[in-house]
This record gives sequence, structure tokens and C-alpha cells, in this order.
Amino acid sequence: MKITDIELRQYRWERGAPIRNGMHTYTHSGLNLLHIHTDADLTGIGWAHKPQSLGMAQVAQGLLEHFKPLLIGEDPFNYRRIWEALWVPKLVGRRGLTTRFISGIDIALWDLMGKAAGRSVHKLLGAARDRAPAYIAGGYYGEGKGLAGLAAEMEANLALGAKAVKMKIGGASIADDVERVRVVRETIGSEVKLMVDANCAYNLREALQIARKIEPCDIFWFEEPLPPDDYRGHGKLADATSIAIATGENEYTRYGFRDLIAHEAAAIYNADAQVLGGITEFMNVAALAGAHNLQIAPHGDQEIHLHLVGAIPNGLIVEFYRDTVDENRGHVFEENLRLDADGWLTIPDRPGLGFRPNYDFLERHRLA
Repeated sequence: MKITDIELRQYRWERGAPIRNGMHTYTHSGLNLLHIHTDADLTGIGWAHKPQSLGMAQVAQGLLEHFKPLLIGEDPFNYRRIWEALWVPKLVGRRGLTTRFISGIDIALWDLMGKAAGRSVHKLLGAARDRAPAYIAGGYYGEGKGLAGLAAEMEANLALGAKAVKMKIGGASIADDVERVRVVRETIGSEVKLMVDANCAYNLREALQIARKIEPCDIFWFEEPLPPDDYRGHGKLADATSIAIATGENEYTRYGFRDLIAHEAAAIYNADAQVLGGITEFMNVAALAGAHNLQIAPHGDQEIHLHLVGAIPNGLIVEFYRDTVDENRGHVFEENLRLDADGWLTIPDRPGLGFRPNYDFLERHRLA
């Protein structure tokens, strides 16, 4: 089997209402789909970074032309050789959009290999288990949302079977956010796990202050409290609070995670296969973390990361997005995951990643 072509399709749509975290406001959502075609009449599909702006969409199209010659004629099962050919740090890679694009290519290769083998990606990677716990991500700031709206969102999460939820902090005063955390804890009760995510909004002094104030709310983890390159600050914060620190969704490759781990920056690493270099590099990061008895709780799309949490012994939990993040979330794929009564997700046993893009919906929002 040989690769004959690689195609990029970009989609972008307006959210029903903007959402805001500790640092950014998001007015649009979207999807970049990479299709890798072969002479065996099989196509692997991977998704790279979302086209948050039209400028980023243009960059992605240029990257396609750069990488395409390196893929044509290759056997997709030579995924490690392909990865090393794509990642040339002097020119592309290390960090940023280029490595995110490589991630999408690598994800498409794994989807293709699974389809060729008739096995799920989860099975190809070793299948440590067949289901995994999940948490519902949300708790964003919104115009007019208020404490009542936040509590209503969390009640809806519980109705969906959630046994763990995550909310945003860092976009309001520390006093206001402490009250928001208190309301969420009161709403979900004592048995449901509660994570907070600052999206890098704080400096060390501020992160220490809010960590101490929310410790009584039994926080499962404090995610991205500081800018992603402040490895030492993460380590100092981890030493100063009883809350587990989580970080890594904006980290790249095994080398970045090596440095995070060396600084004892966190107990939980939010590695994202769509960011750090794809599934191939994700597995390298998971092995590195495992060697230090550290856990992986991936950031990003459940359709990809459910396979990966299920494939590694140190996979902790899967992030799960619902319509509070994007009202069109349920229309992107033909298949949708549902939490079971335990708040877990069953890993699909379909070939490849096992999710078919819903082109009837997507083509109405196509950029290129």
C-alpha cells in the first residue's frame, strides 16, 4: 500500500454564542481534516488544529504543499520514518502550527493503518482497557451567564451521567472565581470530581493565592495555572498547594515534556495528540511519563484521545466536550459518544479511529 495523495479540507463556523476562558474569547469553531489517499482504495482521516482565523487557514494550505512531497509514495505503516522526515526543527517543527499540522498527518496515518488492518487504533496501540472514565469540560464565562447559569450547566452535566466536570477560572477577579468554584462544588455535590482550568491566566503569586482559597472545595486538579513555558513556576506552585497541578496541552514533543517532568512541574500531564506531534509522539510522551509514575489526562477531542487513554496504563481520564462548548459539536461526526451510568466512555471497536465526518454538515461551512 502506497500513499497517492494528501488533501486538506478546512471548515469554520460561528458559535451560537461566544465563550471565554481565562485568556481568550472564541467566536468560531471548526475543523481541519487531512485525507491521506492510497492505491489500496483506503483513506485515512486526521484532524489538525482548528482554523481559528482565516490567516491560520492560509498557513495550513501552505504547509500542505510543503509536506505533500514527503508523503507521496510512502507506505503508511512506515509511520516512524515518515514522522522523522516531516519533523525537521531547523525548518519546521519544534513548536507551533507546523508541528500541529504534522500531528494531523500522523493521526491520519494511524486511522489509515487501522482501516488497513481492520482494527481500531486503540487495539493497534495495545488496548490496556476497553473503556475509560471521562469528565465534561465547560464552565466557560458567557455574556449574562452568571452563577445561576453556571449551576444550571453543571446540573445538565450531571443529568448526562458526569462523575467529573471541569470549569474555567482566571477570567474574573480571584474573589469572584472563588465564589464560582464554591457554587459549582455545591451544585455537583461531594462525590463528583471538580477540575479548574486557568488557561495560563495567572502569575505565580496569583496562582498561589487562588489555590489556597479553593483548596477547601476539594479540587481534583488545577490546570494550566501559569504560562506554558514557566516550568520552574509550575514546580513551585506544585510544592505549595495540596491540589494536583496539571499542564501540557500547549507543550510539544517528547522533548518539551522531558523538560516539564525534569522541573517536577505537574502530577498530571494534559498531552494533546493534535498539538504535540500526533499519536506516534503522544505514545512517546506517555511512555516517558509512565517511567516517572506520572499520569496522562489528554486535552482535546474525545474521538481521538479515548483511543489513547485506553491504550496506555497511565491514562487517567478523557476530556469530553458537549454543546456548551460548541452547539454544533454533535453534528461534526456521524457517530457520537455517550457517557454510561458510571460516567465512562466505551472505546469504539471500529477500524481506525472509528468516526466518520458528517460531510452533509461540514460542507456547508467549508473554507477550502
